[in-house]
Amino acid sequence: MMGFTVSRALKWWAWEKPDRVALNYEGEPVTYAGLYDWGRKVADWLRTEGVAPGDRVMMVAENSLEYAVLLVGTMLAGAIAAPVTFRSSEREVQRALALLEPRLLVADCGHMELCRAALGKGANAVLRAIESVRGLRDGPDPSAAHVPAPEDALFIIGTSGSTGQPKGVVYTQGTTMAYAAEFAIMEPATGNGGSVLAAGPYSSSSGTLLLFQFLSVGATIFAENRFTPERALELLSRNRITAFLASTIFFERLAALPEFEAADLSALAFAQIGGARVGPALTAKFKAKGVVLRQAYGCTEAGGAWAARDETALTDATKCGPGGLFSEYAVIRPDGTIADAGEPGEILIRSAAMAAGYWKDAEQTAATFREGWLHTGDRGMLDTRGNLTFIDRIKDIIKSGGLNVSAMEVENTIAEIDGVVEVVVLAAADAEFGETPLAVVHGDIARIEPREVVAHCRRELASYKVPRYVVLEAEALPRLPSGKIDKNALRARFKDATATMERIR
Repeated sequence: MMGFTVSRALKWWAWEKPDRVALNYEGEPVTYAGLYDWGRKVADWLRTEGVAPGDRVMMVAENSLEYAVLLVGTMLAGAIAAPVTFRSSEREVQRALALLEPRLLVADCGHMELCRAALGKGANAVLRAIESVRGLRDGPDPSAAHVPAPEDALFIIGTSGSTGQPKGVVYTQGTTMAYAAEFAIMEPATGNGGSVLAAGPYSSSSGTLLLFQFLSVGATIFAENRFTPERALELLSRNRITAFLASTIFFERLAALPEFEAADLSALAFAQIGGARVGPALTAKFKAKGVVLRQAYGCTEAGGAWAARDETALTDATKCGPGGLFSEYAVIRPDGTIADAGEPGEILIRSAAMAAGYWKDAEQTAATFREGWLHTGDRGMLDTRGNLTFIDRIKDIIKSGGLNVSAMEVENTIAEIDGVVEVVVLAAADAEFGETPLAVVHGDIARIEPREVVAHCRRELASYKVPRYVVLEAEALPRLPSGKIDKNALRARFKDATATMERIR
């Protein structure tokens, strides 16, 4: 039987819509026929470098058109793409090399020395420049593409690292194709003939999964090396883009632009937001322009296509929706039984579109993917219609004096204060209670007083949830490649800070 694969889908669109633009990268268009041809030439080049089906091709580079084509070419060679963030240290590149054991390591000019140093520690991969991909575009006629099976691995993506040790999450040809199909069926404006603005780095699922997703359904992808709100707003308006999926921070930056009010976003039929709290003011700004922000819940292991539907997005923007056409949520108690509607518990996902597991980690795969369900390690609850409300990461529970404090609940409360732009609440060591909340607040610090933060929390929260420490930050909080705030970096920074900080309450 013909394979249900991304490779087959790309071949189809190259035949069916050869002149349709597949990728428009910083104003440089590549048609579906051109992309399929260029990708097969890259596949031939990879074969000359000794890359065989099933081998890993590891990438350390900033986003570029060449990077996108390399991902496609790796697929058409039957190899497994393994993007690694260009923000990696030498030690982190070494760890990735040890885990992935790639046949080939491809880097851009800005990261060649880093990768060369990492390879010098004993790895066997061959190092090549990603800029080589450009010259292959006008090369000789390519060979036929490798024909994969649906169960073959397509790419390995690292977890964001916001919780625990980063792992390699494996997506297959079939699960990626199911992800794309489910999304396009539910949201036709994102499928055949639609267009999307892509803001995520290829080292995250918001980059590589999205790339393969939208190529699979015949859409046009607009992409840039670096996201700027001014450029994004221009692209959305001028090109009448029909879909935009991004972290909350991107939508906030768009809405903050003075030209946002006059921008024409009437073609934007699907706007998906996630990764951080979505405030009512932001929702209202987009709604006034006819754009409904649909909050999604997801993770690297399950993507994030399951955004709120109309009846939820229009009535309660805090909810994430009921799952997807071929995907569902469940919430369980600590004993593994199904929680009642409105009862918090761990979020589980069951889907045809999930990752297949973790690369070379059977133990963690078995612990996380159990009886067909992905155990996310996140807390949430379902309403009577099955709509999910995300509460917090289980790791973000602060245990103070035997009582559980949700970091997200405290963050949402502090975010209500005028002048606050970003806030993270961490667990700080406390001799009396074991742990106590510490709030890191970024915003207009001339208008924010730590004692006023505490006073506001006292009015809105139980006393044990009120932060004992408040840090004001003039600079934006650190972020991961996915756009999420890097809580691990903040935890490391403030690990011992309370020894010298003023305790406010």
